[in-house]
This record gives sequence, C-alpha cells and structure tokens, in this order.
Amino acid sequence: MSDAPAPAVQQPYAPAPRTNGLAIASFVLGILGFAIIPVILGHISLSQINSRGEGGKVFAIIGLVLGYLGIVGWILFALILVPVLIVGSASGVS
Repeated sequence: MSDAPAPAVQQPYAPAPRTNGLAIASFVLGILGFAIIPVILGHISLSQINSRGEGGKVFAIIGLVLGYLGIVGWILFALILVPVLIVGSASGVS
C-alpha cells in the first residue's frame, strides 16, 4: 500500500446564467438610436431577469439609459426645430 494522498475531487463550475434576449435587443436598439423601443424592452427584460434569474441586467440598464437619452434628444430636437420652422415660415424664407 502506498501512502499517496487520494486524488482531489474537482468541484464542477455552475453554468453561467443565460443572457436575456430582450436585454440584448434593448442594448442594440439603444445604440442604434431608437428611443421608445429600448425603454420598453429594457423594462420588460429587467422584470424577466429578476423573476427568472437570467443574466443580462447590465445590457438592460444600458439599453434603458440609451433609450431615455434618445427620448430627451428627440424632445430637444423638436423644441429647436418647431420654432425655427415657425420663424422661417413667418419671414417668408423657404
């Protein structure tokens, strides 16, 4: 008999949680400049992530932030464009 130690049993790694597809879609659409769709998908995906234990929370949050920034951008664009169009039409410049 040998006095060699027993081989160490390696513990298996837990599989990484699956990334939520709506979170990825929210992230991608937020990068592309869509405004409302990433916000909706981001909120839905966060709800699914919390209830199902999926991954992708960072993607969902970034998609939400980009979506809200897109909404603010479109509002600012409209607030600047409308007065310019009104002044332009009132002065007769086309």
